[in-house]
Amino acid sequence: MTVEELQLKLVRYGDSGAEKPGLLGADGHVRDLSGIVDDIGPATLAPESLQRLAAIAPETLPIVPAGMRLGPCVGGTRKMVCIGLNYRDHAVEAGKAVPSEPMIFMKAISAIVGPNDDVLVPRGAERMDLEVELGVVIGTRAKYVTEADARAHVAGYCLVNDLSERNFQSRREGQFTKGKSCDTFGPVGPWLATPDEIGDVHQLRMFSEVDGVTFQNSTTADMVFKVPFLISYLSQFFTLEPGDIIATGTPAGVGMGKKPPEFLRAGQTIRIGIDGLGVQRQVLIADQ
Repeated sequence: MTVEELQLKLVRYGDSGAEKPGLLGADGHVRDLSGIVDDIGPATLAPESLQRLAAIAPETLPIVPAGMRLGPCVGGTRKMVCIGLNYRDHAVEAGKAVPSEPMIFMKAISAIVGPNDDVLVPRGAERMDLEVELGVVIGTRAKYVTEADARAHVAGYCLVNDLSERNFQSRREGQFTKGKSCDTFGPVGPWLATPDEIGDVHQLRMFSEVDGVTFQNSTTADMVFKVPFLISYLSQFFTLEPGDIIATGTPAGVGMGKKPPEFLRAGQTIRIGIDGLGVQRQVLIADQ
């Protein structure tokens, strides 16, 4: 059984910093995997480990009590690599040319939080924005890989909200990092879906909304640079390690692109989702 033939939805549940591994069954129950693996992290993402998990009958595992907090669906992430302007319509709304090569920036891993955790509005924020994105989770070390071999290095996919503070990002000099890496600016999850669980990763509907109003409504088919190309491209510059996450870009409809712009503020509620990868819900609160 190859990774491409697995059908798993893996989660991490419990208090922040003390999450336990779990499996989301077809019945909607989260099942405890802590007697099988220590975490959903780099060691668990190896093909042989995923194959072992896929062979387990979910009904034999303990049910996790309903309402338990879900943490980031991957632990032990060392890099979160983001791709900018990877949807043509988003490049247009940003007033930028579509890149001839992928635009790369990093989001600090300290920004990573659970899919439904509160999001902090940083002190001094004036132009805070949301971005629904497909996340690619690396399962095996990738260095100088070809596009044809790239998919073999994917453990699965997840939902990512690449939150941004546009003033910090673009109007205060330097690189994007400070506008992308604020605390809580990287919700990940609710689950990691192995590739066969979601089918064609380039045909997934994606949306975002704020207080029930739709902002983004698109599909991953509109990516400029597709997943295998991105993995191969990135691996020419640095090694992708198990547990690393690639956030593959966002479509048009972000607050910055509206006329007039509509930026986020404390008290609002965000919802984002991608077919097969679930839905996130975050309440925005002022950072103290």
